[in-house]
Amino acid sequence: MSSAAAAMTGAGKVVCVTGASGYIASWIVKLLLARGYTVRATVRDTADPKKTLHLSAFDGAKDRLHFFKASLLEEGSFDAAVDGCETVFHTASPFYHNVKDPKAELLDPAVKGTLNVLGSCKKASIKKVVVTSSIAAVAYNGKPRTPEVIVDETWFSDPQICEKNQQWYVVSKTLAEEAAWKFSRDNGLEIVTINPAMVIGSLLQPTLNTSAEAILKLINGSSSTYPNFSFGWVNVKDVALAHILAYEVPSANGRYCMVERVVHYSEVVNIIRKMYPTIPLADKCADDKSFVPTYQVSKEKIRSLGIELIPLEMSIKETIESLKEKGFVSFD
Repeated sequence: MSSAAAAMTGAGKVVCVTGASGYIASWIVKLLLARGYTVRATVRDTADPKKTLHLSAFDGAKDRLHFFKASLLEEGSFDAAVDGCETVFHTASPFYHNVKDPKAELLDPAVKGTLNVLGSCKKASIKKVVVTSSIAAVAYNGKPRTPEVIVDETWFSDPQICEKNQQWYVVSKTLAEEAAWKFSRDNGLEIVTINPAMVIGSLLQPTLNTSAEAILKLINGSSSTYPNFSFGWVNVKDVALAHILAYEVPSANGRYCMVERVVHYSEVVNIIRKMYPTIPLADKCADDKSFVPTYQVSKEKIRSLGIELIPLEMSIKETIESLKEKGFVSFD
């Protein structure tokens, strides 16, 4: 689709993005405005410039971006924002690692928040909702993940296994997605979920998000070691576009895993070293166990939306350049 044609797809349509100031959501708002949509953006605090200024600066924002105050845990707080919308992109959900109280910080906002938003959508008779889920809700079920294993949309994480391992973020995304599918079945509301792995690429928001911070920690000299983890990685622009196509493409359905490649942290370090030979990088693994193996994630379904994923090397470069530009790191 040419950019001129894409720009017309949303003309006259009103849509809502929850948690609009977030990393993925900011890109969704930007792309929606570029396609001609009128966007209602929910944020927790409409008076906080950190949440709104960068969004207000997008092309088209002056005439077609409207802010609404809403909180995940407040029932009915999304009613006004979603009333009269064609669809809702529900991205609001906390993502961070050092959790003191998993229930209050992660589980309640993820699960109750999703049900609150879907409840408002039902009241507004919205037919199709696009929910930002995560590969966290897909790949953690005790099945082995090794290089020959291909994870796909039929996999579901097992919350009990994840609870045992205290993987609270994984539990929150798994339970939230389960709750969304149940609500969808019980209420005849169609949902589509986008399930990305670690999302990186250019930052539009002024604050540092958790997944970009993972790259920052490798390049800012704060640690001489890298974690013994293997993660999937994907570019934020692809993830944002997938949300919009999940609404625009009539045949879009179910879940969409989004992983360009699963690599071990050591490989991420190697990629950075090739591109930026002068940056001092963490040069050894945090433990001396054997490296956590990589695995594969099927790209078949995401390709059916017409998306070819941006290569990991490019995503890493965009992340580093963006972190530098925003002043989170400096190097020559």
